[in-house]
Amino acid sequence: MILIGTGLTNLHKRILSAIVLIAIAVVLTWIGGFAFGILACAIGVSILYEWQLITADRSTLVTRGIAWACLIIVLAVLLLSQHILLMIGILFAGAVLVAALGGREFGYWPAFGLIYAGFPSIALTLLRGDTGDGFAAILFLFAVVWATDIFAYFNGRALGGPKLAPRFSPNKTWAGALGGAAAGVAAGVTFAAFVAPAGGVPIPLIALLLSIIAQIGDLGESWVKRRFGVKDSSQLIPGHGGVMDRVDGLVAAAALLYVIGAILVTPEAPYDILF
Repeated sequence: MILIGTGLTNLHKRILSAIVLIAIAVVLTWIGGFAFGILACAIGVSILYEWQLITADRSTLVTRGIAWACLIIVLAVLLLSQHILLMIGILFAGAVLVAALGGREFGYWPAFGLIYAGFPSIALTLLRGDTGDGFAAILFLFAVVWATDIFAYFNGRALGGPKLAPRFSPNKTWAGALGGAAAGVAAGVTFAAFVAPAGGVPIPLIALLLSIIAQIGDLGESWVKRRFGVKDSSQLIPGHGGVMDRVDGLVAAAALLYVIGAILVTPEAPYDILF
C-alpha cells in the first residue's frame, strides 16, 4: 500500500488505495475462515498501534504493554477457538486492569483503546462465521458503511451548508450526513433485495442504524485526533492516512450489528439477524 505512486494527486492516491483495500476486503471475506480472521486481527492490531501513537502522552509503558498483551491473547483465542466468553472476559478485564494501573491520567485512554481495537475484531469475525449467511452479512455491512462514507464525503463537499458537529469535526455537514444516511439505507435495501427478498427483519431500520453509528464512529475518531492535535492516525495508507481513518465507521457499525445479532439471535451466529 505504501508503494502507490508518488507522482499522483491526493485524490488519485485515495481512489487507488480504496480500490486495493476494497478488493482485499472482499476477497478475504469471500474466503472466510482463518483468512478473514487474519483480516479482522490485522484491523485490531493496526487500530491499537495507531491509537497508542495518537495518545502516547496519556499512557505509560506499562499500560501500553498490558494492552498489547491482552489484545494478542484475545486475537489468538479468536483465531484458534472463538470462545466468546473467554475473549470478552480477557478484553474487558484487561481494560479494567489498564485503567486501574494508569489511573485517571494514564489509564482511561489506553483502556478504551484496547476495547476499541479488540471488540470490533471479535464482532467482524463472528459476523462472518463460516456460512453463506455470514458472507452476506459482511457484504451488507460493507455496502451500508461504504455507501454512507462515499456519499457523505461527496454530498458534503458539493452542497456544503451548516456544520454537523464543528467541535468534533470542522468539515462535516448536515447535508453530508443526511446524504450518507440515505445512501447507506439505499445500499442496504438494494443488497438485501437481491440476497434475501423475503428477509424477516426491517432491513431499512438496520441499515439506518448502521449508517448513523458509522458516522458517529467517524466523528468520534475525528474528535480524538483533534484532541491530540493529529491530522491522520498514521501514514500507512496513501491518500487516506491511517487504518483508523478508513475503518472508524466500519468498526463501529460492525460492533453494533454484532450486539444486535447477539441479543436478538445468538452470540455464536449473529449474522442470522439479517438473512
